[in-house]
Amino acid sequence: MPSPIEKLQKFFKLEAERGYDNRAVVGGLDKIVPAWDTEAQTLNYPETLIETVRTRLLNYPNLESEERSQALADLLTLLKEFQSEHPQLAANQAQPAAPRKPIPPARPKPARPVEAGPADDLLPPPPAAPNLRPARPVPPKSEPVQGLDAPLTVISGIGTRYAQSLRSLGLETLNDLLYFFPRRYDDYSQFKPINRLEYGDELTVLGTIQSIIVRPIRGGQSQLTEAVITDGTGFLRVTWFNSPYIANKLKSGDQIVLSGKVDMYLGRKVMNNPDWESLEQEHLHTNRIVPVYPLTAQVTQKNLRRILHQTVTFWASRLTDHLPNSVREETNLPDLSTAIRNAHFPDSMDSLTAARRRLAFDEIFLLQLGVQRQKQSWQSLTAQVFEPPAGWLDEQIQRLPYELTNAQRKALADLESDLRSGRPMNRLLQGDVGSGKTVVAGLAAAVVIQAGAQVAFMAPTSILAEQHYRSLSRLLAAEDGSNLLRPAEIALLVGDTSEAEKAAIRSGLADGSIRLVIGTHALIEDPITFQRLQMAVIDEQHRFGVAQRAALRGKGENPHLLVMTATPIPRSLALTLYGDLDLAVMDEMPVGRMPIETHVLHPLERERAYHLLRTQIEQGRQAFIIYPLVEKGEREDDSKAAVEEHQRLQREVFPHLKLGLLHGRMRPDEKEQVMARFRDGEYQILVSTSVVEVGVDVPNATVMLIEGANRFGLAQLHQFRGRVGRGPDQSYCLLIPESENAVENERLVAMEQSSDGFVLAERDLEQRGPGDFLGSRQSGFMELKMASLTDVRLIEIAREQAQKLFAMDPELQLPEHANLSRVFDRFWAATKGELS
Repeated sequence: MPSPIEKLQKFFKLEAERGYDNRAVVGGLDKIVPAWDTEAQTLNYPETLIETVRTRLLNYPNLESEERSQALADLLTLLKEFQSEHPQLAANQAQPAAPRKPIPPARPKPARPVEAGPADDLLPPPPAAPNLRPARPVPPKSEPVQGLDAPLTVISGIGTRYAQSLRSLGLETLNDLLYFFPRRYDDYSQFKPINRLEYGDELTVLGTIQSIIVRPIRGGQSQLTEAVITDGTGFLRVTWFNSPYIANKLKSGDQIVLSGKVDMYLGRKVMNNPDWESLEQEHLHTNRIVPVYPLTAQVTQKNLRRILHQTVTFWASRLTDHLPNSVREETNLPDLSTAIRNAHFPDSMDSLTAARRRLAFDEIFLLQLGVQRQKQSWQSLTAQVFEPPAGWLDEQIQRLPYELTNAQRKALADLESDLRSGRPMNRLLQGDVGSGKTVVAGLAAAVVIQAGAQVAFMAPTSILAEQHYRSLSRLLAAEDGSNLLRPAEIALLVGDTSEAEKAAIRSGLADGSIRLVIGTHALIEDPITFQRLQMAVIDEQHRFGVAQRAALRGKGENPHLLVMTATPIPRSLALTLYGDLDLAVMDEMPVGRMPIETHVLHPLERERAYHLLRTQIEQGRQAFIIYPLVEKGEREDDSKAAVEEHQRLQREVFPHLKLGLLHGRMRPDEKEQVMARFRDGEYQILVSTSVVEVGVDVPNATVMLIEGANRFGLAQLHQFRGRVGRGPDQSYCLLIPESENAVENERLVAMEQSSDGFVLAERDLEQRGPGDFLGSRQSGFMELKMASLTDVRLIEIAREQAQKLFAMDPELQLPEHANLSRVFDRFWAATKGELS
């Protein structure tokens, strides 16, 4: 008589010969489980083997053909290993009960150690209950759930090859699956009888198959499966393209659940390619709010949904909630288990909203805790106190050729307070283009320099560094000694500085004879040492990486740090990504600045723009023309590029004017030369790419013409606009999109409506996400899975809770915060270094 093992091998062989159609046994392979299970237990087969066979055969009908092949292959491997290690049991010879030797798993050992029991015990059989309502949560445990680091190959139906496909989605462990959230949801929870269906409805229909056929189309190259469904009120035609297997699974008289969109064909209501399930089976793809996940090659929506449901059903209730009860109660958030379940398979839109809010809160809360810790770490250090003699700073302000704005005075007062606090300054100075940040930074630097210390000023480009060098030289230096510094005590260090000059600057910084240095990343190169660096100023800070900022700061001993940006930062970002920094906001323009007139022009109105340029140049002014590309590529038929357009404009449009060309592919010395000639008036028009965004200060320029304006974000368009209007004359910004259809582009309309950089920054964050504001800052914060950095209210709530908890237990050492500490460490392990 064949043993249970031999019976399985026989069935599996027949199933393979039939192409894995689940007909090797009448009713399907899952129907043999009860009898096989009983026989195997009678013979004292190890429970791990029985459980593995049971789990995978019960799930077999839900698998696609290729997945079935892999599942049976895995089982055959497991059975052969069992036969070799237990020949008597495998030969159907019962043995007395004795301690059982565990069966080694059939799959490869996981790459990382799994802290639970045998890998095949990590997931149970799919639940038999027909609904997906959350089970009663398991009481929280004092230790985190083990086994979530197990590889996906422990799941029935996932072999090595399929796991490789899932890896391209970032899925490698069971924990990855739990936090792999849908990209959208289709609400198929609404029902209608067939006779009340309307065109465009997206819903669920219950009915009985009246007929189903497969017929060839397109000359036999494709196949169409057609079914007629009835529910007693009417008939609905349903079609599936190139899915003949459906006709093998369904037959007349079967009751079926369909979810999809109602279309019309020849005056009749139809559903094309709907999701379907048998009325009796558990509904994952129909008759509910259906999650829709990101996909990749070889991964289908249905199978991924099944895998996630199996994982979530088993693991969600076993998760340990890391959020303290007090925080959950004050914020009215659901527990983690419920949130995970409802984020994947919600019972209602309300439960989905609550789940997403909880998971978004978690991300912002963990981010805020890290920000608080970094801020405390910085504030715990000591720094030199700088407090000038009474009235000294007022004298410096009186010597300026213009009046400071109230915003400048307030920002300067903040910097003064930082310098005399005894803690290192760690401040972000943000202000619109032309708001006067350099003057404020220069006056703060003067306070440090007058006490005999050194200041370093780092800019992202040579052009901007040179501009700051000129501005600070005018502000702080005089040859006759009437000012704070002599010209020899200020140095400019950029990539193009000659070796002889570099050597002299290095020597001057080391012996202290150079007290203020302005430069690019050359400032942080190893040979550079300072005698007494006490303040570092970093302009356009988002263009520098964390390592570069740390390297400059490391040139001194806890120096004061001031970072500046001309990109207005929305409040929500200031509260999160920049929460470790003290903020100083300059939202006021200097007196006498005229608002810049901004207009969106149709492409056919380009000649009007050229006429304005000619008029302004005749009055002695200058202009910029910006293009999105350097040169045209093969696929850029509709886009204009700087190189080609510079030639055309010089030849056909402005033949009597001098036009300069500036783009990112030019050598640094070439760019410097072009900018110098434009600044000195040798060029009336500068044709440029986005390289002109930062570091160009030409008060005589009054027109900014931006071609292909729809290709730029609001932050960038606003930066471009800030290159003009820096003198006393009326200035203009003209935006020309690539096509007529782009004239109504939201960003372009916003530019016409507002000149407030902070208003535009909020809109840019909503439209394009945080990328334009982060730059080289932590890229991980652009990958928040649930949180939106535009949700200021949730950010404020999370910040308040984080501050409260941090004040009570900054190191998360209390026993009730042990789980939170583990999750916090894992969250921040994915980032690199400090925020600021």
